[in-house]
Amino acid sequence: MKELRIKGSYQHHKELKAAQGIKITAQGLEHAIAGTQLHVVGPDDDLEDLKDEAMQDMKNVMSRIDKTGEGVCVQASTLGSLEALLEFLKSPAVNIPVSGISIGPVHKKDIMRSSVMLEKKKKEYAAILAFDVKVTPEARELADELGVKIFMADIIYHLFDQFKAYVDNIKEEKKKESAEEAVFPCVLKILPQCVFNKKDPIIVGVDVLEGIARVGTPLCVPTKEFIDIGRISSIEINHKAVDTAKKGQQVAMKIIGNNPEEAQKMIGRHFEVEDELVSHVTRRSIDILKENYRDDLSLEDWKFVLKLKKLFKIP
Repeated sequence: MKELRIKGSYQHHKELKAAQGIKITAQGLEHAIAGTQLHVVGPDDDLEDLKDEAMQDMKNVMSRIDKTGEGVCVQASTLGSLEALLEFLKSPAVNIPVSGISIGPVHKKDIMRSSVMLEKKKKEYAAILAFDVKVTPEARELADELGVKIFMADIIYHLFDQFKAYVDNIKEEKKKESAEEAVFPCVLKILPQCVFNKKDPIIVGVDVLEGIARVGTPLCVPTKEFIDIGRISSIEINHKAVDTAKKGQQVAMKIIGNNPEEAQKMIGRHFEVEDELVSHVTRRSIDILKENYRDDLSLEDWKFVLKLKKLFKIP
């Protein structure tokens, strides 16, 4: 363990036990993976069998890569730390898919591999979780250019916290972008004694029979050939404005026409107080819910979405 700049010859040993540190010289060491097993080939050993055994650790790690090809890229300083990080990411509480792994500093080739996620429209996975490794200046520059995020930490939990905050931010951005097209499932029953305005706009009290009534939801009347009556523009509970109302709640709401150039449908002319109002879902709106609002709906709400698919004959 002497400083290498001090001139002197190495001491050669046939056997070492509990050494603080040793230097190994061998051919092809530049291809060795830090943290893998070291085998000494004896005169009676089969070289190919030992090669297979030496590769077993790496094969075990490679088996944890997501088969779909979608996920983050993970890099660590040694095989042991890589295994620990992969085990953490695979745990049910975390559950982050991994599409690629590497050991050592982050290079340009690692950035290129991660950028494939951008082509697959998986921006949240165009990221590298770098655990206790450095990032080359060239790799950092290319990452900024392509839009690949690099998260660095020497503590696994810190790495996860950084990535989770990043993913949450992307989800919020997607929600904002798709807010107008997202249609939450609901069935509303007009309260006969609470019809405050029959048209331009329709203002009524309703009972939410199923699902979630949400501001912006387009409504139609299935019993009247699915006639569209407009969108929910506001919801009030006890004279307080809210964005949503759930099953079992009675609320007041204002409904305005979808097309300002067309006359709005009227209660008593185009549909009756007894008719139920249903959110007008489409294949597109359901896909948006699945992608961006999956956790906002309960299991019961998703079952109701299936009922609406049948009602609107959506494939």
